[in-house]
Amino acid sequence: MKTEQAPEPNGPNDSSKPLDPAGDGYPTEESYVNSLNAQAEEPKQSDTTTPAEETPQAEIEQGPIAKARRAAKKAVDPEKRMPFLDHLEELRWTLVRSLAAVMVCAILAYIYSKEIVVLLHRPAPDVKLIFLSPTEAFMTYLKVALYAGLVIALPYVSWEFWRFIVPGLLAKERKLVPPIVLFTVVCFLLGAAFAYFIVIPFGLKFLVIGFQNDFLTANITIGKYLGFVMTMVLVFGVVFELPVLAYFLSLIGLLTPQFLRSKRRYGIVIIFIVAAIITPPDAFTQSMLAIPLLILYEISIWVSAAVQRSKKRKAALQS
Repeated sequence: MKTEQAPEPNGPNDSSKPLDPAGDGYPTEESYVNSLNAQAEEPKQSDTTTPAEETPQAEIEQGPIAKARRAAKKAVDPEKRMPFLDHLEELRWTLVRSLAAVMVCAILAYIYSKEIVVLLHRPAPDVKLIFLSPTEAFMTYLKVALYAGLVIALPYVSWEFWRFIVPGLLAKERKLVPPIVLFTVVCFLLGAAFAYFIVIPFGLKFLVIGFQNDFLTANITIGKYLGFVMTMVLVFGVVFELPVLAYFLSLIGLLTPQFLRSKRRYGIVIIFIVAAIITPPDAFTQSMLAIPLLILYEISIWVSAAVQRSKKRKAALQS
């Protein structure tokens, strides 16, 4: 007759099943309790770590290398892209600061508004000015002060404009922003001077004085005259920024001399359309603006080609 044997444990350290001291295959109460106590006292391998294992990790987390890494994460990356809302916020503050500067300069210019009006009347000393309503002269003086404030605040406004663009430029391109701001102001003043000393005197001599005779006399209001003069000064100042714009666009790779040369025919048509829109409706002033624009277009091609040659030279030196 075969006797049943108690099941053998799975290994020498197997205490998951209680031992049977009686040898009948069934555990006693005492052996079962002992096995449970043995399981509770066994240390868990996953939860136990020695101090020697913890110390290096703690030192790594609190060491100088970890502090340097955390500081690097908190540092602002100059090439990091700004969110769209941050761009809008920065644009808003740029416009606010620029408008505030223009208003402050306009208030200061109003103090010398009479002197400014006399200066603007010098290109046509033979033209007598009148005003037809009690408020026309006062409102004209306010407009003159506002235009003068815009011209006086131009350096600061230009700096704010380029300062808004700077975050989107590379480090080597940011170094060129101060010279670009300087040339922006210089080109505007050159255009304003060209209009003041050449275009306006010749234009008024042809349009006003040239058509006066014994039965035809020009009675020009101060508002119309100063509006014409200030518009011409500002328009020519802006269009003389074309070489600066061509330099900047060529510098960042958006414009090439090949493109300007291939689109020259379309550029000429666009120039005459722009001249017809922003000048008074006569062929003389349109031509006086279109001819300098054509010359500036050719200068822009030369500037773009110079920038392209400089880029190729630097690339050759680096390679």
